[in-house]
Amino acid sequence: MNKLLLGAAAAALAITPFAASAQRATGALIVVVDTDTIFRTCTACVAAQSQLQAMITALQQQQQTLSAPIQAEATSIETSATAARNLTGAARTTAEAGIQNRLAALQARQNQANQTLQRQEANIRSSQQNVSQQLSARLDPIVRQVMAARGANIVLPKAATLAASDALEITSEVLAALNLALPAVTVAPLPAAANAPATPPATRPQGR
Repeated sequence: MNKLLLGAAAAALAITPFAASAQRATGALIVVVDTDTIFRTCTACVAAQSQLQAMITALQQQQQTLSAPIQAEATSIETSATAARNLTGAARTTAEAGIQNRLAALQARQNQANQTLQRQEANIRSSQQNVSQQLSARLDPIVRQVMAARGANIVLPKAATLAASDALEITSEVLAALNLALPAVTVAPLPAAANAPATPPATRPQGR
């Protein structure tokens, strides 16, 4: 869509030069920045990614820790239920009542585990958003400063261009400036998310 709009604007300037002149439009002086490379390689980005990955790994380990006893209890209940079906009379009634109690307790444990995991997942997502906001807050003015220093008036992301001369690249300048201005970021949930209660989970299987 952006390319189509830019193409239409360029065509309009070529077809109606007098209208463009009357509006005193300035020529497009373009520079290109590779934001993907910046977000992947900046000093703060690399450190934040490492911390976020550690949080994800810890969550996966916690999920395994919580799931193992729940799965073991579910298997045990199934074994007990099979045995109860071979009973008769009061013995069967008593066994089935005990199984129902165990099922209710297991469901409560599973719900509690799901809430814990959902809360940790929400914290990780919020931490990612927090990191992104900190980076964007510093990156935007740096891009504008470099653009002005180059005498340009348009900055395009490299991913949106088909081809561009190396002379138009400002990625290395922006990256160096960002590393100086923001050597580190805070990897933590946004304040509102950190205090938000976990959403009650719907019943779901132990596995992810």
